[in-house]
Amino acid sequence: MSETAEDGWDVLAEQMHAEVTAYFAVLHKVASGEAPETALPVLLLAVGQLCGAGARIGALVDVVPEERFEPDAGPDPDLEEVRARLHALLGGVDTYCDLEDPVLSGEVVSGSLSADLVAIASDLEHGRAHFEAGRPTEAMWWWQFSYVSSWGERAAAALRVLLALLSHVRLDADDEQVMEAEMAALHQV
Repeated sequence: MSETAEDGWDVLAEQMHAEVTAYFAVLHKVASGEAPETALPVLLLAVGQLCGAGARIGALVDVVPEERFEPDAGPDPDLEEVRARLHALLGGVDTYCDLEDPVLSGEVVSGSLSADLVAIASDLEHGRAHFEAGRPTEAMWWWQFSYVSSWGERAAAALRVLLALLSHVRLDADDEQVMEAEMAALHQV
């Protein structure tokens, strides 16, 4: 017997929808370029929260949709403009190295943070369309399936890259500049 919305998927779908909505809000805000100095920590937080939400739905028993065939969720969103703006904002740190499959292959491949962030959004949007059309079980199925098959790995890679970038920004500072900043902070009292 499969679980239906009456069995609890509606509550979990509502929670996941809130996470998806928050992710989209952050993605569009950062891509707007209004506050480039906060892009890394804001993206780190948003992707981290999304990874937590994905882990919750990934750990559930398999969600089984009510219908055998997926209802049409409508056209996929065109997120190319968002990707291009993120790519421009990230500049030379957009490209990174990753392992194709850390379990089965040690092959190093190239990744793109902006492409990952948008690929995640595309997968999430598909589920969001089902949720907003009143199909919470279908939304949960899609979010769970695409988490395990696609966006979960992209989100994990993006999280690691964002943390590495933030670490470099915060820890690779010139020792003399750090000492001057510390002295200035001490003398502001």
